[in-house]
Amino acid sequence: MSLTRTPSLSEFLYARSAIATACRAHNLLSTIDLVCTSYKGEKGQKTLEEECIGGKSLGFNGKQLIHPIQVEICQRIFSPSEQEVEWAIRVVIADEKADKQGRGAWTLDGKMIDVPVVGKAKALVKKAELCGINVDEIKAKWVHQEPE
Repeated sequence: MSLTRTPSLSEFLYARSAIATACRAHNLLSTIDLVCTSYKGEKGQKTLEEECIGGKSLGFNGKQLIHPIQVEICQRIFSPSEQEVEWAIRVVIADEKADKQGRGAWTLDGKMIDVPVVGKAKALVKKAELCGINVDEIKAKWVHQEPE
């Protein structure tokens, strides 16, 4: 196709989206984004960070790396953030209560929560545990979360 790599990676959008979608459709655990060839200096690190954020938003959960100094940024970006983990735990706790009330869908912070959202939240909690995040501590903080 003779693509020219640009900073936005927009020329790869279709292929990257198709790969992420196919991986999810086939329940593949590892969905790895294309390699970032920038790694030296502040500019290289910033480029890697931007590419990781973009890849995560497309559904990737990792990135090909070419140098050990890229590992920390990649792990930080692809690990769940504190806000993501808190949201997921709140959803899981409130969903258990909603389920006992016989509710199929409910709201949290004014947004509808249903089965696919709960599935995403449960997967995120599991990922947080695998990343070494103290999930039990966060659960204790939100133990009284109720569905709206």
